Formats: sequence, structure tokens, C-alpha cells
Amino acid sequence: MTPSTIFITGAASGIGLETARLFARKGWLVGITDVNEKGLAALAEEIGQDRCFAAMMDVTRPESVRKAFEGFAGRTGGKLDVLFNNAGIARMGPFDEISLEAQLAIVDTNLKGVITVTYTALPLLKDTPGARIISMASSSAVYGIPELAVYSATKHAICGFTEALDLELERYTIAVSDILAPYVRTPLVTGAERQAYSVRKTGVNLVPEQVAALVWKAAHRHKLHWKIHVLTHALVFLFWLLPFLRRPVVRYLALTPPGHTSDAARGAGRAEGGDGILGG
Repeated sequence: MTPSTIFITGAASGIGLETARLFARKGWLVGITDVNEKGLAALAEEIGQDRCFAAMMDVTRPESVRKAFEGFAGRTGGKLDVLFNNAGIARMGPFDEISLEAQLAIVDTNLKGVITVTYTALPLLKDTPGARIISMASSSAVYGIPELAVYSATKHAICGFTEALDLELERYTIAVSDILAPYVRTPLVTGAERQAYSVRKTGVNLVPEQVAALVWKAAHRHKLHWKIHVLTHALVFLFWLLPFLRRPVVRYLALTPPGHTSDAARGAGRAEGGDGILGG
């Protein structure tokens, strides 16, 4: 029988990497893409060329996306069971201390990239009965997080995009969902040039394997917004029950107090791969 297929963006590290490993172990043909050539090649070798399709792809460049999907369609006979929009970038710090160029790059990858990839994938998804689109959102989509303003905005947008498409694409039997996670131990967090105060306050409490397991569940059972970790569930419930507490709770958890610095650690800076912060 023809194996089920998944196409993953940002697959070279973090959540994307562990998702690719999990689905490959389950017998799926895995499409892995990223801008990280070295990481992508290592993953393809690990999984095996017979069980994956690997392509360098930049989600911010429509032509790059189109070429990757052409290659993937040739490998799968035009079949795509699951699209996993995972690639993302972030810059932590006060809004006015991050360059405009860096802010717009977040929008280009996290929002415009998801739109471009989803639009390009739709012909394959329409031709595959029961197909699914899964996108990484974030706990920061529950309420905007200080020092992650633009990142939070893109994740709010992903939730709106998910809700609209889930209704629109129902006629094609395509189910659309997203995943809301707090901080995950990925390069996006651990390798950040500057870490937000909320990293220290809430901690990094998830590993990529846990999110990958939720992606597997979302690939087999439809729910609009998948939430992971007690923090996400608690915030959603609390803000629903007592909406007036949203601002003070987020202020307590995420706004750097006077006299403190949010610069908890320095590292590699921009990272594309697994989304996974409170954030992703």
C-alpha cells in the first residue's frame, strides 16, 4: 500500500526534527524541508532516502516553495495527507530595541511563510481524501506577550487563519488545526540572542518529542486548537472564566520588572526550525 505522507517545514531541528522522526518510525513517507542544509542532510540520512523526500526550501520565497512541492508531488504521486507548518523565527526583547528589518522578517516567516506554503500545498491536499493542515501557533496567541510583540502577533494571526480555513476547506474534507505550546526546548529558545523575562518566569517545560506526539494525534483526530502543557490550559481557562485577569496575569508572567534585565542569556540568535516558545 502507498504510505501516508506528511510535509514538514523547519524540519532540521527542534519540533520539526522530532516530528519527522516520529512519522518516519510510524511508516509514513516524510517530506522534510528547511533552510539549514547541513541539518536537513543529516536528518535525511538518518531517516533513509526510501522513507523521506528532502529539499532545501525557504518559506519566504514562493518560487523555492513551489519547487519543493513539485519535487514532493513527483515522489508521492500528488498525494499529501498532512501539511505541518512548523518553520518559525523569533526575536526576544523590547519592541523598540529590535530593528524594523528583524521585526518584518518574523512576519515574513511566521505568517507570510505559512500562507505561501499552505496556498502552494492546497492542490495536493484537495486531491487527498481526509487531508489535514496543522500549524504551530503558540501560548502567546492567548494574549500578547511582552518582549515577543511581533511574534505574538503572528501567532494570533495563525489562529485566525486556522479558524477561517477550517470552515472554508470543509467542503474538500480538509481539516485545519493549530498547536498552542508554551516554551519548548528548541534552538529558537535555547539559542536566542536575548531571552525574554518570561523564559525565566515560566521556565522551559516541554521538549520537542512531546509536541511531536501531539502532532501525531492531530493528524488522526480533528480539533481546532490543540493545547499542550498545564500552563496553556490554565491560561485559556482562567482568561475565559475571569477575562479581567488577562492583563495583570500576563504582566506578572512576562513583563520585566523595573530594575531587572530580560537579557538572561546570549547565544546564536536567529533560528529557523522548530517553533516552540510562549511564543511557539
